[in-house]
Parts: sequence; C-alpha cells; structure tokens
Amino acid sequence: MKSRRTLCAALLASVCTTSLAITMPAMAQDKKADAKKADTVGLEEIQVTARRRTERLQDVPIAVSAYSADKLALRGATDITDIAQVAPSVTLEPSRATNSTLTAFIRGVGQQDPLAGFEPGVALYVDDVYMARPQGALLDIYDIERIEVLRGPQGTLYGRNAVGGAIKYVTKKLPDHAELGIKASYGSYNQIDGIIKASTPLGDKVRVGATVASLNRDGFGHNLTTGQDQYNKDILAARASIEILPSDSVFIRIAGDYTDDKSNSVAGHRPYPGALSGTPVLSNVYDTYAGATLTTANTKIHGNNEIKAKGIHGSIEWEASDAVTLKSITAYRTDYTESVIDFDSLAVDDFDAPVIYDNSQFSQELQMQYHSSKLNGVVGFFYLDASASNDFDVVLGQLVGGLGVTAYTGGTVDTKAWSLFADMTYDFNENLSLSLGGRYTNDKRSADIYRANYLGKGSPVFGNDSATLLAVTSDFQAARTFKNFSPRIALDYKLSDNSKVYVSFSRGFKAGSFDPRGANFSSPDVAKGFAPEILDSYEAGLKATWLDGRARTNIALFYSDYKDMQIPGSLPIDSNGDGINDGFVGTVTNAGRAHIKGIEFEGEFLLNENLTFQGTFNLLDPKITEWMLNGVNVANQRYIQNTPKFMSYAGLTYTIPLDSGTISLNGNWSHKSSIVQFETPVPEIDQKAYDIANASIVWTAEDKRWSVGIHGKNLFDTRYKTSGYNFPTLGLENNITAFYGAPLTVTGTVTYNF
Repeated sequence: MKSRRTLCAALLASVCTTSLAITMPAMAQDKKADAKKADTVGLEEIQVTARRRTERLQDVPIAVSAYSADKLALRGATDITDIAQVAPSVTLEPSRATNSTLTAFIRGVGQQDPLAGFEPGVALYVDDVYMARPQGALLDIYDIERIEVLRGPQGTLYGRNAVGGAIKYVTKKLPDHAELGIKASYGSYNQIDGIIKASTPLGDKVRVGATVASLNRDGFGHNLTTGQDQYNKDILAARASIEILPSDSVFIRIAGDYTDDKSNSVAGHRPYPGALSGTPVLSNVYDTYAGATLTTANTKIHGNNEIKAKGIHGSIEWEASDAVTLKSITAYRTDYTESVIDFDSLAVDDFDAPVIYDNSQFSQELQMQYHSSKLNGVVGFFYLDASASNDFDVVLGQLVGGLGVTAYTGGTVDTKAWSLFADMTYDFNENLSLSLGGRYTNDKRSADIYRANYLGKGSPVFGNDSATLLAVTSDFQAARTFKNFSPRIALDYKLSDNSKVYVSFSRGFKAGSFDPRGANFSSPDVAKGFAPEILDSYEAGLKATWLDGRARTNIALFYSDYKDMQIPGSLPIDSNGDGINDGFVGTVTNAGRAHIKGIEFEGEFLLNENLTFQGTFNLLDPKITEWMLNGVNVANQRYIQNTPKFMSYAGLTYTIPLDSGTISLNGNWSHKSSIVQFETPVPEIDQKAYDIANASIVWTAEDKRWSVGIHGKNLFDTRYKTSGYNFPTLGLENNITAFYGAPLTVTGTVTYNF
C-alpha cells in the first residue's frame, strides 16, 4: 500500500510539475506572439439544453454546470458520483449498504431514504426521461455526450418537479456512418471493464446502434464470515436504439436500456466491538464480519443481492415550422431489487434485514417549443403513473433467548400525477430579457401498508412459515391529493457581448406521501401521511467570458426559504415494556423551516495555448430555524443532511501536441468540509473535512482512433465516510456502522474506434 501511495503521489507530482515546467517558458514568450495567439486560441464553447433548447452555457440565466464526455474521460470518471468532486453544492453517493442506489443532494435538498413513499428531491433525467426511484440510478458513465447539473428548483422547464435541482444524463445520437468502438480497462483490485459499441445506418432514413458494458472489480475489503468480497463490482449494462429520420423536419428515437447489478451486499464498518458477542473492531474499514446472507431469515431470496433495472422510451421531434417544434417523450421503466442489509455487521444475526424493492413507472411528456426573434420558450404537459413497493423484515435474532423477533413491513405507494408547465423568455432588446414561468401540479398518492411483529427469525413473507404472529402494528389504505402552483421569474441583462447578469425567483414543490414504516395502530396520524414541502429560491448571478475567450467565470448567489422539509427517520421501540427495544417505527418530520444561503463559483482559464486551469468552490450557510418537538423549538440541535458548508476544486490540464497525436496530463484536487449524515450529529458516522487528489495521463492518436490512459484516483488513500447506520439500542450489539468511499486506485484504459 505504501509503495502504491508513493507511485500515485509521484504521478500527481509529475503531472503538475511537468505542466508548470512547460508553462513557465511559454508564459515568457514574446508579447507579440502571445497577442497573435489570443486571436485564435480560446476556451471551447459549451452547449447545453438546460432551457429545452440548444444554447451556449454562458447565455443561460440559470446556475448550471456541464461536463462533456471528453472531459469526463480525461478525469477517468466511472460513474456520476465523480461529478460531486467538481460541481458546487452537490453531493452524490451510493445509498447505505448499496452499490447502485443513488443518494443525491443539491444545495441542501435531497432524499436519504430509498424506501417506497419517498421521492427524490433531486430529479434525474436520462435523455429527458425522469427516473422516479433511486434504485439503479447511480449511473455508470459510458457512451454519453454530456452531463448537466442544474442547481435550484426546476419545474417550469421539466416534466417532473425538482426542489433541489436536476441532473441530465444525455447519451449520444447515432452517427450517419458505420462505427465500432471498444474500450478496455484494467486496474487496482483486479478491475476489468469492457465496453463495446456499434452502430450503422440502414439506408438514408434509419440508424441502429447498441452499447454493451461489463464492469467488474474485486472488493476493497473482505467478508471474514462468508469469504466474499466487500465493495466489489459486478455489473452488466446495455443500451440499444433506433433512430428514424423520415424527413428533414422529423426525428424519431426508440431506445432501451438494461442493467443487472450483481455486486455483493455491502456491510458497514463497526467503530465499537460487539456489545454482547465481543467481536473486535476490524483494522481495515472495508472488511466485515457480516453474516446476514447465510442466515435462515431470508430463505425467500436466499441471501441474494441484485438490482435489475430496464426501460424503454420513444421520442418524436417535429419541426412543424420555423417557429414551432413539437416533441413527445413516452417511457416505461421497471426495477427490481433483492438485498440483505446487515445492520450489525457481525456473524451473529443480531439485526438483519432482507429486503425487496419492486418499482415501475410510465411517463408521458408533450412539449411545444417556440422560437422567434423576440419570444422563446416551452409549454408542456407531463403525466406520471408510478408504483413503488417494498417488503422487508427487521430480524432481531438474539432476543427472546435466541428465538428472535421479526418486524415485517410491506408497503406500496402509487403515484398518479399530471402537470402543466410553461416557461417563456421575451427579449425587450438585444440586452434585456424577461423569463416568466409557471407550473400547476396535481399529485395523487395512494398507499397500502401492512406491518406485523412475529416471534421467530423471519416472517412468513420471507419464508419462515413457523413464525408466530405477535401483533399487527399497521394495516391501512389511504390516499391524498396534493395540488400546487409554482411560479418562476427571471430577468437577465447583457453587460456586454461576453457578460451577463441575472436575478430570479423560483418555487420548488414536492408532494407529501405516506411512510410505509409507520405504525398506525399506535400512531393514528401515520395514516394521514406527511405534508408537502415548498422551497422559495432567490438567485443572482454573473456569467462572464474574459481575455478574448481565454477565461470563463460564473458566479451565483442564492437564498432559499425551505418550508415543511420532509425528513424521514426510524426510532427503536419497546413493544412489551421489558426494557429491550424489540422493534422500530418509521417517522417523517415536516421540519417547519430552514434557510439556506450561499455563493457558488466556477471558473476555467486558458493559461496558454496548452494549459487550462479549472476551479470551483461554494460557501453555504444551511440552517434549520424551526423544528417543533413536543411544543419546543429544537432547531438549534438539528442540522441539514449531506451538505458541507465549503467545497472547492482545482484542476490543471496540459495538452502536449505530438506528431502522432496529443498527450493530456490532468491533476486535480477537491476539498469538502465536514458533513453531518443525519439531522442530529453522530460522530461515529459523520465525516470531518477531507481532501481527494487525482491524476491522469492520456494519449490520443491524431486520427482519434486510438486512446491510451492511466488514471489515479484518491492518490493519498484518504478514508472518508459516505453514509452510515445509527441504531445503538436496536439489537444487543451497539449497532453503529459507517460506509466508506473508494480507496486509492490506478486504472489503465485503451480505446479503439474503427
């Protein structure tokens, strides 16, 4: 490990010192030569579709970041969590005990729990298709055109409400010629990845293509009970599409995707020995003693851990006239998960949970885009019919003299939602523009919840037919409809051809729902569900391009007034009064009010013809101001989750032209301040401030056919927590566990395009 750290530190140092060494004489060149270069050299223009039309990034009066496929490849990015190192005010990480379930927060808004009944506060779109559930949403990066991150409420431009922001994952359209590409990667922990893509035109009107990815890696640690790897990767993914161009004005695309994640279940690191078993603390935070996959409490799923997600969507785009474009996006998606969560991370079955998630969604979006010299914008209709269900046992295997007690929860939450939205921009003159938008939402939530406690290790639902029913704690059906109108207004003014200022107000809305973990027999209000949340965001920004196109800076200041924010949690309960917690109850708090304010900066600078510097940072002040508990405001004891107050990023990229092609050297560093995982501090799972350093060297052939790269990630082998469980009084082993991000890795890649 020490030698690997030394090697990677040398890689980073060589990238940075080589860049600077070559730069110094370049910066001392004759001023006339520099002036001549300034006429021809500048930063690459970035095109985005944040406002549903293709525009320069600098022309969009929204806080948006964009990352092209080439830039992500240079960084060696493997999945979308890599973006959280670069994008201001963004946290993206795998949910607890999972590999491909996404936890996303933007500007203090997100969703921690992937259970049915809870909808993400950050909307994820794949080719304009909204993904309603977080399972399978931690997308691997392959065959993409770009990724856009929009910060702040997004509802007047997009199909689904987004309180915190939106992430757009945009795949590449098929080329008009035959193409075959292969990418192979080998790296630390026996990482072996293979991606193959192929496409071909079938005449002048039809193109077909497909991409298949096999992504594999041994674990960062080991399970000392089962012998399996911990934090491994075993994913097979594929996309296929057909594009039809019946005329110059019509574009039709039908696409499907499939992902099968068979990575092993992940158990957290215990900071304390087992209180009853005495199992010692492991020195390697990636190792575990977890034995839940071997117990008899999950015979229905046989200890399986797998996520299967698939979808199909069709889009039709018709340029009806020079001014009007009509678009239809129809999609159907499903995902199914079987997993075993070992809360205690021990060989004993003190606190285990086999789980099944089963989700489906149908969505239909209709858009009319209007373009003229003065007025531009979009009007749309969106419909969503989604069903999210979960079944899980909470098995406390050491209670009642080892007989065990099980709390079963089964719940389905259905959503039928429709909305009308519009956002139009009027140009008063060449410099001044006004945008007005609005969204009307009608969300109906229907829930069917059943909870019961059993004597025995596992419930009949998960295969234990000998379990004895002790009590039914929840059994209800309920429905509520939530209606809302959310406005948006923005004013932007061109200070010059290369700079723009804007101010805006926008409202974000997320409907209420039902918590499937709540016990309505003891808490009748559970059947009423929880209330919607509303966020009012005020923003001002400055976007500027400087130095003849060699510098680009974007600054955003914002203030958010967050009302009735939905915060889910779980509390242990003692159902029989014997002093031992033998169950749990789900809780959802609508915290009265929070204020989140901050400043975000993104900059890119072409220091000379070959050297580029990129820097970002944010300063946030997230504060809960009202949280009523038994009539007392406890806001000063509560925190906003997964939101570091300070984040910064700095990266250097140096490109060396060669006769055979180019060599690109990239070194980057990111810093995040301390993070509180839940609404109350838990030192064992909260993360102190930390830094991550990465470096890459990539050679690309002159004809772009060949590319060879070496990518070092987390070069100083920083140990940092991404999530955790805090159940010290549920079970008998003091069950607090933490999950960690990836350690130091080095990966070599080879790409060939035919």
